[in-house]
Amino acid sequence: MINIAAIEYYLPRNILTNDDIAKEFPEWSAEKIKAKIGVESRHIAEQDETALDMAYKACKKLFRNYDKNKIDFILFCTQSPDYFLPTTACILQDKLGLSKSVGALDFNLGCSGFVYGLTLAKGLIATGIAQNILLVTSETYSKFLDKEDKSNRTIFGDGAAVTIVEKDSAKSDFQFSVGTDGSGFSNLIVENGASRNNAEKPVLYMKGPKIFTFAVENIPTLINDTLEKNRLRMDDIDLFVFHQASSYMLNYLKDLCNIPDEKFFMEMKDIGNTVSASIPIALKLAQDKSIIQKGNKVMVVGFGVGYSWGAGVLEF
Repeated sequence: MINIAAIEYYLPRNILTNDDIAKEFPEWSAEKIKAKIGVESRHIAEQDETALDMAYKACKKLFRNYDKNKIDFILFCTQSPDYFLPTTACILQDKLGLSKSVGALDFNLGCSGFVYGLTLAKGLIATGIAQNILLVTSETYSKFLDKEDKSNRTIFGDGAAVTIVEKDSAKSDFQFSVGTDGSGFSNLIVENGASRNNAEKPVLYMKGPKIFTFAVENIPTLINDTLEKNRLRMDDIDLFVFHQASSYMLNYLKDLCNIPDEKFFMEMKDIGNTVSASIPIALKLAQDKSIIQKGNKVMVVGFGVGYSWGAGVLEF
């Protein structure tokens, strides 16, 4: 039903290393940060660099090898848009010089955003509304981080990924599983800056243990549901690509779900947690390393802020 025709990504030029953080917080060493998070450095957007800017740069890379005139819909996932309004996807359409017949919309999701974007793209293709969709995932969480928040500054990096999702009748019609539990909304939140609390600067707060518990309680069931829905077994999946949250969480979930090391992809050492962009960046890295081969079945698994989660199977 759908084919991932191309993926590209952009990472900002500014790099924040563990050594940089350790200089600000002497009680933490660079080695301790790497052991805890699995990250040695992360990319940080310039002060005037936005999710739209990063998405545009990623698209320019993509269009070196893909005809932009084929695109007939833009889905733009971000929780750090340039403006409350207008829609960032609309501005991107103009900046890229795409046809005015292109549909465009934003949707606000975090770490599950790429998977949800695939479900939206699949729906647009299935109903005949679009055939070649530009799925954008771009995030600048660093702009929400307090300078004294050493924990979250070690985790999050900025980045954008752009993915072409095409109609392909030769591909299997795999189904997706999604879920939501809004009761956990306050455990990863930017409380200020929008309509409810607009008097203070937006700052991100995350209760790490709560997020960890949420993932442990929901991800094994999510994987099983996705396999059952597609009449597949664990052995049928060639590679699992999870949201790149942290190495500790990913390794715990890998073992909990009984996923063999050779079927589990993790690559965040020099990138960090780029939220909705993390899965497509990981997919591109796996392709570039020839870990993903033609005909492979890859399960993508997103989870996080919301709470929100989703998984699906892609055939490459």
